[in-house]
Amino acid sequence: MHVQEWLDTVPATAVYAVVALVIGVESLGIPLPGEIVLVSAALLSSQHSDVNPVVLGACASIGAVVGDSIGYAIGRRGGRPLLAWLGKRFPRHFSEGHVATAERSFEKWGMWAVFFGRFVALLRIFAGPLAGVLRMPYWKFLTANFLGGVVWAGGTTAVIYYVGVVAESWLKKFSWLGLVAAVLLGLASMLVVRRKAGKAAAQREAAEPETVPAAD
Repeated sequence: MHVQEWLDTVPATAVYAVVALVIGVESLGIPLPGEIVLVSAALLSSQHSDVNPVVLGACASIGAVVGDSIGYAIGRRGGRPLLAWLGKRFPRHFSEGHVATAERSFEKWGMWAVFFGRFVALLRIFAGPLAGVLRMPYWKFLTANFLGGVVWAGGTTAVIYYVGVVAESWLKKFSWLGLVAAVLLGLASMLVVRRKAGKAAAQREAAEPETVPAAD
C-alpha cells in the first residue's frame, strides 16, 4: 500500500507516533525510509486538518534528535566493534568504505558533519553512532544534532505542507511526484557516498604494503 494511503487510515496521534518512531530508529543507525514517511505525512497534513503540521514537524524533530542521541550513546559504548557488527548486519550501508568516507567527513568538518549529515540519506544513519565511536564531545554533538534535526524535519514538513496546500487541485499527482523526488534524492546521495566509499577502499588497498613471502 502507498505510504500516504496507509497514513490516511490511522488517527492523527498515530501519524505523529509513526513519524517520530521511524525517524528516530533511522537516526539511531538502522536503515529505514524516514524521509519518505515524513514527506508522506506532511502531504497528508496539507489535506486533513486533523494532522497539524506544527505538531508533525515537532514530532519529527524530536524523533531525529532523540534517535541520534541514543545512537551516539550506543556508538560511544560499543566503539569500533559496533561498526564491525553493523558492517556484517548491514553490509550495503556500513561497509568499510562507507565508514571510512564518513570518518573523513567527521575529521574534516567536525560537528558540521553531524548537521549536514542529516540532509544526506545514507549519512543520516551514520551520524549518531559514528560520533560516539569517534568520541566527539557530547555538547558539540548535541548542538549540531539539535539544529540539524530541527532544520531538516521542520523545514521538510513546512515546504511539503505549503506546496501541498498551493497544489491542492492536483495533490494526488503531486503526492507521487513528491515521493519520487524524495526517493531519487535519497538514491542520488547514496550513490555519491557509495562512489566515494569505493574510492576510499581502493586508496586504502593501494596504500597497504605488499606482503613478501619469507625465503626458505
